[in-house]
Amino acid sequence: MRKSTVIAVSLSVALALLIVVAGCGEKKSGTAEPVERAELILATTTSTQDSGLLDEWIPMFEKDNPYSVKVIAVGSGEAMQMGRDGECDVMLVHSPSAEEQMVAEGYAVDRRAVMHNDFLIVGPASDPAGVKGAASAAEAFAAIYGARSRFISRGDESGTHTKELSIWKKAGIEPQGEWYVESGKGMGDTLRIASEDGAYTLADRGTYLSMKDELDLEVLCEGDPALFNNYHVMNVNPEKWPDVNYEGAKAFNDFCVSAEAQEFLDEFGVDEYGQQLFYPDAL
Repeated sequence: MRKSTVIAVSLSVALALLIVVAGCGEKKSGTAEPVERAELILATTTSTQDSGLLDEWIPMFEKDNPYSVKVIAVGSGEAMQMGRDGECDVMLVHSPSAEEQMVAEGYAVDRRAVMHNDFLIVGPASDPAGVKGAASAAEAFAAIYGARSRFISRGDESGTHTKELSIWKKAGIEPQGEWYVESGKGMGDTLRIASEDGAYTLADRGTYLSMKDELDLEVLCEGDPALFNNYHVMNVNPEKWPDVNYEGAKAFNDFCVSAEAQEFLDEFGVDEYGQQLFYPDAL
C-alpha cells in the first residue's frame, strides 16, 4: 500500500473517532437534564408522617422544586427545638402556644395555618373506666383517673402531649402512679403500646384512622372543642441562623398553603377511611 493511501485511511479513522466521541457528548433528544437538588430539612410532628400525608406531599413538592426534602418526624416540641438550634429549615407542627412564643422570640418567621383535624380519646372496646358517653374530654379523663385505668401518654412534649396535659389540668388532676405510663415515643408507637396493653390514650384522628385496622382500640370520646387540633408551617429565621436554607423553606411553606396541597387534603383518606384525615385551612 502506498504511503499516501495509508495517510488517507488514518485520517478517515481519526475523523470517524472524533465524530463518535462528539456524538457521545451530545444530549439525546427528549432526555431531561438531571436536576441538582439542595437539601431541605423539614422538622415535623410524627402525625404528619404516621398518617401517610408526607408520603404524598413530599413527591408533589419535589416534582416542581429543586430541593430534596429530609424529613425528621419527632414531637412538635423537639421539632421546634431543632428550629431554635438551627438544625432544620422549616417546621410543620401543631402546638399553637409554643409556636407563637417561638415567633415572638424571633426564632421562627412566616407562620401560616395549614390544616386541622381533632384529637380522640381511644381505648379498649370493654371501656373499663366507662369513658364512652362522657360529656367532655375532661370528664373522660376524670373517669380514667377514677378507675385508675391504664393510660399511655406520649410524654415527649409534642403537640399531642401538650394537649393531653391541658385536659388533665382542666379536669383538676395531676396524673401520676402506676396506671399512668409515658411512652416517650411518637403517635404511631404510642397507639401500638396502648393497643397491646388494653389502655387508653389521646391520639390525633389522622394517625388513628390510618392505623385503625391494626389496633384493638375504639374511639370513646370525640367532638369536644377542647380536642381541636390545628397545624401551622413556619420557617427558621435566617437572621438567627444565616446558614439555613431559607429559600427552600419558603418554597415548602408556600407549597403547604398552595391550592394543589390544600385541595389534596380534601381527598386524602376519603376513599380508604371514609373520611378525610385533615381539613384545609388555607383555601
